[in-house]
Amino acid sequence: MKKPNIRYNKFVYFLSGSILTLSALFIITSLNFQANENDKKNFEKSLNYKIITPFLPEKLSFAGENVPLKSSDVKERIEREIIVNTYWHSNTILALKRAARWFPVIEPILKQNNIPDDFKFLCLIESNLENVSSPAGAVGFWQFLKTVGLQYGLEINSQIDERYDVEKSSEAACKYLNDAYDIFGSWTLAAASFNFGKNGIKKQLTRQKANNYYNLVLGEETSRYIPRAIAMKQIFSNPKLYGFNIPQNERYKPLKTKSIVIDSTISNFPEFAVSYGINYKILKEFNPWLRDNKLINKRKKKYLIKIPLKSSVYVIE
Repeated sequence: MKKPNIRYNKFVYFLSGSILTLSALFIITSLNFQANENDKKNFEKSLNYKIITPFLPEKLSFAGENVPLKSSDVKERIEREIIVNTYWHSNTILALKRAARWFPVIEPILKQNNIPDDFKFLCLIESNLENVSSPAGAVGFWQFLKTVGLQYGLEINSQIDERYDVEKSSEAACKYLNDAYDIFGSWTLAAASFNFGKNGIKKQLTRQKANNYYNLVLGEETSRYIPRAIAMKQIFSNPKLYGFNIPQNERYKPLKTKSIVIDSTISNFPEFAVSYGINYKILKEFNPWLRDNKLINKRKKKYLIKIPLKSSVYVIE
């Protein structure tokens, strides 16, 4: 009787096992691929997500002044900013949420000072409605430099910086813009000067023999400045058209406060905060213009410190 070839049998077993394993892997891979394709199709069907060029109206205006969209350059500059801010989802969502809190504060101040309502979008593009500080030293919602802030009546020192006070900085911005409008006779040029400076705009108008913002050759920041404000105005006019469905109950509520008049030195703001049932963090949050944990007030100047009502804040114990 012939002896079985053990090596041959082992090879056959190994080969058969390998073929079965590869077959199983092929079947599993095919099934996974098919499942992934089906999941992808179902996802695309449910989402119906498309990348498109956002709507650009045939007519636009800023502060009552028409935007010359017949100029291909102007049209493309505006379209760029609408595209950027439509698809810069996080930034624009936060802008919409914050505007519900801060536009009701800024709008009456603009109105009282005869500044067109559209200038609230200038504040928006300056800071996205945050008390930020730029590398150049511009501060607050309106991004005032120290020299300009002082020029327009803001107190700025180691203890107080009213550039961080939304109401007072908005008042200062109105004074600046009214001065600029008196010089240029154009709200668009006044707005451009808020970014580039009144002297800067005057020099460029003379140098380039131009008479309006849209004919000026300017650096990228100022060239994009007005188009950005116009783009945000357009998106805010119909957020859903641009894909932003932010219900009112998801937008930030206005802050409810009472004002405490102080006209003397406060040696310890953390203790001051506790005496009003809040903490130092909340005091600073509602009064970011207080830049120290104390206030030496030798001149007995009157300041209004905002204390949140209980409905506007939760104090963590």
